[in-house]
Amino acid sequence: MDFNPSTEDDKREMLDRIGVDSLEELFSDIPEELKVETDLIDEEGRTELELKDEVQGIAQDNEKPGDRLTLVGAGLYDHFIPSIVSHVTGRSEFYSAYTPYQAEISQGTLTWMFEFQTEISELTGMEIANASMYDGGSSAAEAVLMAQEYLDRDKIIVSETLNPRYRDVIETYLPLEEKQVIELGSRNGRIDKNELKGLLEEEESIAGLVVQSPNYFGVVEDLTGLKEELGDSFLIVSTNPVSLGVLEPPGSFGADIVVGEGQPLGNPISFGGPLLGLFATKKEYLRYLPGRVSGKTVDREGNEGFVMALQTREQHIKRERATSNICTNQALNALAATVYLASLGPSGFRSLAKTNWDRAHYLAGELEKIAGVDLVWDQPFFNEFAVEVAADADRVQEAMKKEGIDLFYPEELRRMGVEDGFLLAVTEKVKKKEMDDFVDLMRGEVN
Repeated sequence: MDFNPSTEDDKREMLDRIGVDSLEELFSDIPEELKVETDLIDEEGRTELELKDEVQGIAQDNEKPGDRLTLVGAGLYDHFIPSIVSHVTGRSEFYSAYTPYQAEISQGTLTWMFEFQTEISELTGMEIANASMYDGGSSAAEAVLMAQEYLDRDKIIVSETLNPRYRDVIETYLPLEEKQVIELGSRNGRIDKNELKGLLEEEESIAGLVVQSPNYFGVVEDLTGLKEELGDSFLIVSTNPVSLGVLEPPGSFGADIVVGEGQPLGNPISFGGPLLGLFATKKEYLRYLPGRVSGKTVDREGNEGFVMALQTREQHIKRERATSNICTNQALNALAATVYLASLGPSGFRSLAKTNWDRAHYLAGELEKIAGVDLVWDQPFFNEFAVEVAADADRVQEAMKKEGIDLFYPEELRRMGVEDGFLLAVTEKVKKKEMDDFVDLMRGEVN
C-alpha cells in the first residue's frame, strides 16, 4: 500500500502503528532543556547554489594550520604530510576499517596492515605490533589491562609526567573504587627513581609502570635500569614515534609494551581526531595482545599471502575468553602512517626527527637569551619544551593570539608547580623567521 507521511492521515497512521499518540511522545525520553523550540526549517527555502555560498562564507571564517603560527603540541603535532599519503588513502578500496574476514579478497588490506605492523615493530624495537588502536590514550589503557591480565595483579604505577589525557583514560578503564592507580612523582622534569624504588618495596601486586618518553613536557626520560628495578612487573613506555628517528627505541631498555599516538605519522590534526593508537610488545605476550594482527603465510602451492592471524575478541573466535574488548582498528589512519613511513624511508625519517630536534633547540636557545625567560627543566628534550616567564602567562598568551601565534594553555604547567609558563612544540613546519619573530614578540611582552 502507498504510504505518504506528508499527509496528516498517514502521520496519524504511522504514530498508531508504533503505539504513540504524538511526535512529542515519541521523543519523550529527551530532556526538555535539550529540545530546540524554534523552527529549524526555513519555510522560504533556498536553492543549492544559495546554500553553498552561505556555507562557504561561514567556512571562510575558520582558520587552518598555516594561517597562524602554532606552537601547540602536548600530544598532537602539525607535521608536513607528503601528497602521496592522501593519494593512497583516498582510494575507495581503503575507505572501510572493517575486519578483512575473507582473506582471499582482502589481500591489499592485509598486506598494508602487515607492513604497518613491521614498521611499528622496527621503530619501537619490539618483536610484534598489532594493526593499530583507537588512539594513544586507549593504547596506554589497554597496555595496563594486558599487564594486569598476564600477571594477575591489579596495581599500576603511573608517572605524573604522563600525558594527563592518557591518565584519564586509564582511570576510566579501571574500577575507580579499587584505587588501582598509584602516582609516581617527578624530580626536575623526570620520574623520581628513588620514589619508584620505595613504591616497589612498599606496594604489593604491582602489574607495571607506565612512563612516557619524551614525556608530556618534551623531556626525554632516562629509561636505563627501569626494567631491572621492576623485575617481572611490566615496563610500559608511551612515546612520540617521530622521536624514535633520533632516540634509542624503548625496546632497547627492556620495555614489555610500547604504546603511543600515531597522529604525527602522516595524519593531520583535524580538530583533534580521528587519531591512531600504536601498540607493540614482546612475542611471548602475543596471546594477550589487544586488537588484530595480520600474518604472512604461504598456500599449499607455495604462493605468498596474508591472513588475519589474531583477533582478540571477535565473537566467532574468543568470545568469553577475550582479553580485550577492542575489535576495530583505525585502518585508514594506520594506512596513512604506513604510506608516510614508506615515503620517507629510514634516512628521511631520521632527517625529519633531527630537524624537529634542531629547530626546537634553536628556539629554546633564543628564548633563553631573554631576561625573564628560562627553561623550566635542564634536561634533554625532543621537539617540545617548557619555559617559565617573568610575566602573567595568560596575558602573554592573549597578546600572542592577537599576533597570530597560538600557545598552549598555561594552566597545564601550573599543575606541575610552574605558575607562569608555556609548553612549546616545534616541528619542521615552523620556519626560522617565524621563530625569530616570536622571540622578538616574547621579549617585548616580558621586558
